[in-house]
Amino acid sequence: MHDSDNSGGRKTEPSFWAWEAPVRLRLPSTLRIDVLNTTRLLKKHVRPGDRYVEIGCAPGKLLAWVASVLHAEAAGLDYSAAGITQCRRLFSALNLDIALYHEDLFSNTLPGGSFDVAASFGFIEHFDDPAPAILQHLRLLKPGGLALITVPNYTGIYGKLQKWCDPQSLELHNLNIMHPTALHALAASLTVESIRCYRYGRVGAGLISLQKKLPVAVSTLLQLATNAIGLLQPALVPALAPQLVLEVRTRR
Repeated sequence: MHDSDNSGGRKTEPSFWAWEAPVRLRLPSTLRIDVLNTTRLLKKHVRPGDRYVEIGCAPGKLLAWVASVLHAEAAGLDYSAAGITQCRRLFSALNLDIALYHEDLFSNTLPGGSFDVAASFGFIEHFDDPAPAILQHLRLLKPGGLALITVPNYTGIYGKLQKWCDPQSLELHNLNIMHPTALHALAASLTVESIRCYRYGRVGAGLISLQKKLPVAVSTLLQLATNAIGLLQPALVPALAPQLVLEVRTRR
């Protein structure tokens, strides 16, 4: 892996993304509210035939879904060797032709200026300064392309609960950017067509490491209950939204 002087200061090591547990060799289930939230977001922005790249793509579930369901020409980048191995196993099982790059975001061979959408989900918050990572998303885009970036919403109730359950994990996240105003500020000085930031998603407990604090049976029951609430939730409640979204569109 390569760190460059303008990489923004990583808050995690490659070992954090070991991906040692094997993934099920199938598409992600939209009966999980965290998956449904993200696939709904992707449906709004990715069209059949679009060139799509996901940064920090391991273990490959969302990337496989984009290729299979949205019929995009997909590619993925991840600096975890174990994560790339998981992706390859999954794509082979699903018979998907997806280009994979086992490279660092700040030192990669992805073709610049060639993608319609460059996405990442829970990635830029692991940098002390996420602005260089955002610039790397934009470098990959065609004119009029979209950087679609989400971070977990560890403000309000989610942050309080995660601090109680797993404060060490919370420390690996840049909490200072977890507000729409702060996210917007990261891209405000860029010469782009548009910037949009907002809270997003139905309620879920996926951000909270309940198993670190509670018995397995109790944490599992709470996860299932909140998942059911999220699936049934009719409308967005901003205070309970588990994600923050940054959309940056390049000039045409």
